[in-house]
Parts: sequence; C-alpha cells; structure tokens
Amino acid sequence: MHKVVASAEEAIQDVLDGATIMVGGFGLCGMPENLIRALARKGVKNLTTISNNVGIDGVGMGLLLANGQIRRHIGSYVGENKLLEQMVLNGTLQIDLVPQGTFAERIRAGGAGIPAFFTPTGVGTAVADGKEAREFDGRTYIMERALKADFAFVKAWKGDRWGNLVYRKTARNFNPMMATAAKITIAEVEHLVEPGELDPDLVHTPSVYVKRIFQGQLFEKRIERRTVRKAAAG
Repeated sequence: MHKVVASAEEAIQDVLDGATIMVGGFGLCGMPENLIRALARKGVKNLTTISNNVGIDGVGMGLLLANGQIRRHIGSYVGENKLLEQMVLNGTLQIDLVPQGTFAERIRAGGAGIPAFFTPTGVGTAVADGKEAREFDGRTYIMERALKADFAFVKAWKGDRWGNLVYRKTARNFNPMMATAAKITIAEVEHLVEPGELDPDLVHTPSVYVKRIFQGQLFEKRIERRTVRKAAAG
C-alpha cells in the first residue's frame, strides 16, 4: 500500500520513449498539469497520447507538442491549438479524431475488459472507413475497438495515501475512466489526506486502480477562453 511518491518526476521515472499515455482533462480543466510538466522536462519521445484535447499553445499538453515528444494523438477536439494544426498539416503528427461519446466509451470499454463494441455514431461518414459494419434491428452500426494505455495520468481534488480518489465538478470528466484503462495509473491531487478521511460513498476511483499518488505543487487553473459580457450602455 506504499503508493505515495515525493514528486511528479519520481512518479514518471519509468515512462520511456514510445509509451502510450492517457491524459485526463476536459479543455484545461482537470488536467494533470504537474505530470505533464514533468514529462516535458524528461523529454521522452515518440509518445502516443490519448486525451480529449491537446491543451493550448504552451500550456498543458501543448508543452509536449512544442517539444516534439508526441508522435501520435488520439482524441476528439483540436480547435484551440495552432501548433497542433501546423503539425497535422505538415505531416509531423499523426492524429486520430474520434467522436467524443465514442472516445469516452472506447476508454470505458478498455477499463472494463471489453475489446470492442458497436455504435451507430459515424455511420456513413469518414469515421466508418475501414471498420466492420453490422445491422441490428434494422439499423447499421460500426465496430469500435477499446482503448488502453501503458500509463494513465489523472488529476483529482482529493486522494488518500492508499490511492482512493475524489474528483471535483468538471474535473470528473475523462479522469475516472482513464484510471481504469492503463497498466499504471498515476494520480496527482490537490489535497493528499490520510486513509479514512474520505467518505467511502464519495470515492470516484477506488484505490485498486491507482499505482502511484502524490501531492501536486502548482495548479495554475487557467481559463481556456475568457468570455465576458459587454458593459451596458449609459
């Protein structure tokens, strides 16, 4: 049960070139920013990343892009990152775009031991190219494969020393399902507490899924796109 490590650097010491890494977060909310920064400093290359988005320029996973560390990315949304756009157009990054609901279910399936499933999403579009199609009850479905990874980087609001995790609001997005779908799940938390301090009924990720946990030191909590109301006239 000795899962606590001293730092993000120690937590990722066995992440090597060519690893496949799931990274939690929705936009800039709930992303494991300490782990991402440590990975950028370590400089490992040829990574396959699985995340809803790829951060923004110079922030979050945008740091890994700028370092040229990502070879392939699997995700749903790429609209806030100019560098990502350039890399895809130049052919320096392979990207697999997946409808967001399908993306979430592929990760959930990976954690549940389900190798594949059928969905109507994407039928008749480029999403269906090269995929097996079947008809159920008069409707066409395509087969989607589960997603799994070597590592999952997740961020939680609170966690105890055994690895039980509680997420807060929007941060409870892709983090819980990713925690189940990797060989090694590493959690950074805002508050590291003692076993027994978390209400068992409120635990989102049980400790059995978490291999390492540490107290994060810096959470910037940036706003991805600030929108304000125009001042009233007069």
